Amino acid sequence: MSSAPVPTIPHHSLLVFLLQLAVLLLLALALGQLAARFKMPAIVGELLAGVIVGPSVLSHAWPGLAHWLLPKDPGQMHLLDAVGQVGVILLVGVTGMELKFDLVRRRRLTAVRVSLCGLLLPLGLGIGVGYLLPSSLMPGDTSPTVFSLFLGVAMCVTAIPVIAKTLIDMDLLHRDVGQLTLAAGVIDDVFGWFLLSIVSAMATAGLSTRTIATSLLYPVGVVLAAWLVGRPLVKAALRAAGRSSSPAATVAVATLIVLLGAAATQAMRLEAVFGAFVCGVLIGTSGELDREKLAPLRTTVLAFLAPVFFATAGVRMDLSALVRPTVLATACAVLAVAILGKFVGAFAGAKLSGLGRWEALALGAGMNSRGVIEVVVATVGLQLGVLGAETYTVIILVAIVTSLMAPPVLRVAMARIDENAEAEMGLAGPRARDLAPAPPASV
Repeated sequence: MSSAPVPTIPHHSLLVFLLQLAVLLLLALALGQLAARFKMPAIVGELLAGVIVGPSVLSHAWPGLAHWLLPKDPGQMHLLDAVGQVGVILLVGVTGMELKFDLVRRRRLTAVRVSLCGLLLPLGLGIGVGYLLPSSLMPGDTSPTVFSLFLGVAMCVTAIPVIAKTLIDMDLLHRDVGQLTLAAGVIDDVFGWFLLSIVSAMATAGLSTRTIATSLLYPVGVVLAAWLVGRPLVKAALRAAGRSSSPAATVAVATLIVLLGAAATQAMRLEAVFGAFVCGVLIGTSGELDREKLAPLRTTVLAFLAPVFFATAGVRMDLSALVRPTVLATACAVLAVAILGKFVGAFAGAKLSGLGRWEALALGAGMNSRGVIEVVVATVGLQLGVLGAETYTVIILVAIVTSLMAPPVLRVAMARIDENAEAEMGLAGPRARDLAPAPPASV
């Protein structure tokens, strides 16, 4: 006897889903363009799109419409979440493909010092603050240790796309400080995803000696397997795809590699974005990638999937929670720690490398941008149940505020740096622009 076929999506559910996508995409693109006109990162407008239709605005202004468009039914919201998850996985994969490790090799000691100081100080401060926050802000079954570790990771990340876009807009990409900022950001990205995968594994499996050891060893094993086994397979697949004159084969192969990598790490109870990032790096460093053929994938991700993801992330923000004194105090404390830790850490690393005060300040400003990476980290924390609605909102605010801070501080610092003296330090030159990654414009 044959089993009954799986029911299709009900008519009303499909209608609501399509309208959700259309409304969020329309608002995200419009507000993203508006933000760009005011010299702000587009991610600010895209997150605001979700805030408008979410519990912060529409639920208060027009409750009936808000309930119809964004019902509390988990099945309905999971349809939207699925599109957002595909978007963030491909966005992280594309970011990995765009990283240029030539930047790190050219000024590796300075970049490593700046990156490590800019990682360790905010990581330690974030963990410390996590232990001090009121237990009422943690989900009921979350371990304080896992919560604190997660907050530390959220404080120490840096957003390469926001940094690169800011430097391009300000015509600073060819300057020594711009290149050092990107190089340190590459190292930050790699360590950030690594730390996120470790803490995510701890959150999923619980805290014990065995799970801690496993969460440390699994990411190392993934990287080694990717390098020893995945690298030759990726090169062979891209070489075969490159024989076609059409970009379709390259786009399909790159997408398939990223999705399989994400599925592999998800199956290991790490985070899907970690596998996507590792596979993106493998693709970008394979030597077989025709970047022009990858343009259709980049355009689809940045023009459609990424804005929908950021708008979906904004939907889960509840700014009305900031009315509560405890949440507002927490937001101020976490924001202060995030800014102070990154600025002081990067500043100290730059000074240890012999750079001047204004160069160090410019590096701190660039490294302080959190942008897309912070939003991804916050989303992962919400999915794992490590973050509640209030702490999720606080971390998204950190992403917005730190991204808005970078351009004005960079302008002040760079105006006081002598470009001729900077060139004598040895990096600025005509090839620097060629070494920079092509940043995702929307983030």
